[in-house]
Amino acid sequence: MFNRNRCLRRVAAIASISSLVAGCGVLSSDTPEDEGPIVVGTTSAPSTLDPAASWDSSWELFRNIYQTLLSYPTGASEPQPDAAESCGFSDSSNQVYRCELREGLKFSNGDALDAQAVKYSFDRIRKINVNGGPAGLLGSLERVQAPNDREVIFHLNKPDATFPFVLATPAMSIVSPAAYPENSLRKGSDVVGSGPYALDSYDEGKEAVLVRNDGYKGYAERRNDAVTIRYFQDSGAMVKALRDEQIDVTYRGLGAGDVVDLQSKSSNEDEIQLVEGTGTDINYLVFNPKDSWANRKAVRQAIAQVVDRAAIAHKVYKDTVDPLYSMVPKGLTGHTTGFFDDYGDPDVAKARKILTGAGINQRVPLTFWYTSDRYGSETAAEFKELERQLEDSGLFEITLKSRPWKTYVEGYRKGEYPVFGRGWFPDFPDAENFIAPFVGEQNALGTPYPAPEITGDLLPRSRRESDRANVEKEFEEAQRILVDDARLLPLWQGRQYVAASQDISGAERAMDPSTIMMMWELHRKTAW
Repeated sequence: MFNRNRCLRRVAAIASISSLVAGCGVLSSDTPEDEGPIVVGTTSAPSTLDPAASWDSSWELFRNIYQTLLSYPTGASEPQPDAAESCGFSDSSNQVYRCELREGLKFSNGDALDAQAVKYSFDRIRKINVNGGPAGLLGSLERVQAPNDREVIFHLNKPDATFPFVLATPAMSIVSPAAYPENSLRKGSDVVGSGPYALDSYDEGKEAVLVRNDGYKGYAERRNDAVTIRYFQDSGAMVKALRDEQIDVTYRGLGAGDVVDLQSKSSNEDEIQLVEGTGTDINYLVFNPKDSWANRKAVRQAIAQVVDRAAIAHKVYKDTVDPLYSMVPKGLTGHTTGFFDDYGDPDVAKARKILTGAGINQRVPLTFWYTSDRYGSETAAEFKELERQLEDSGLFEITLKSRPWKTYVEGYRKGEYPVFGRGWFPDFPDAENFIAPFVGEQNALGTPYPAPEITGDLLPRSRRESDRANVEKEFEEAQRILVDDARLLPLWQGRQYVAASQDISGAERAMDPSTIMMMWELHRKTAW
């Protein structure tokens, strides 16, 4: 996955995130270090500060202020110890997983972070059981033991070779039993964590101020003392702030036009560097079975037959994303092109035949929902293009509606939307994570999707295999079921872009395999 061969050009540099080395000239300078925190801009604001409630973009903050047993040091593609000193399966069937904690761990309020706190954190997630929350990641967990202060033992109800990847997700952040209620979510804007940074202040939807946590014990080597994250509603406003030197880095939500503009720069006229990497984030539609029209397979299949992904990628995103024909993105074992294989190019006549064959002879009325502030300013244009494509077919009447992310999440968890858009940034780099979170009665979408062959056979079978290269067949079969049901409709696969001012280094090292930014890798250029 990692190919470290090239260096950034000095201006508007474009290079793979995982293809850069610390020896490149852009990573050092004689410029003295500036005072003040590094300021990072993003359109991806948290929906909550409590890990027990989050299976979404809140993780991007959690990674930096909370701690997990395992995580991803720079360059790692598999989980490594963080709060843990060591972890591993202690049996041959991948059903007993044991971790030993580092000595002397403490939360930011001084409370001891011991095995009982770890057990409490996992039990709490499952007890609160937020709809669409992280409890859905713990389907294979039977119970947690804490036989002494430093030992934690996870007993699984079935073999699960992916369990270490689950432990490394920010959803499994460890919280203080004294500060986080056992049966309810914590309220307020303060955080008690043990991560590389402490949350000094938080203004919801606007700003998170992070300062070095001097009590942190883990793998992260912090190259700065403080980071301020500013949340933007609009991509254009964020890039303007970068150009005006009000922020130093952007890491989520760059507009396609801004990317294209930065890619075209090749001289000193623009003092912004652009780092580009192959992304595994995907964008897709979800059909709600509670809706009388979205619940009909023929309707979903007809939409799959009409939607023109290439037009969305080109017209809306200016070819900064790629059309996607599978829920598993390109680059991962198990990727297929099932939707293209079944439907081919967009074809209105074929779509009409699908509908009339099911006795549907009228224009199908559907409301499509999207979030107005989560994925960047192109989202509204994307849904306008979807509306145009479907209505121009003469087969559908589409109404568009939107909400800000925080209330948008609440709506889809309540089943309010007939059809809604979602993006997915992987919890971990495995095909399982593009299938398992979306199926079953309890899933990340808050929209039940019973798929017994997937949940009862294919996923359990794949989890017995530690070598993930040997599970391609299971994931291909799972995708065949997803294509046939058309309950989830993949649209495009993203690329990862980070824009930064010329005096910032570390952007090329700062993304973990889930494309979550490790803020501690960012620093101002110095002679070191």
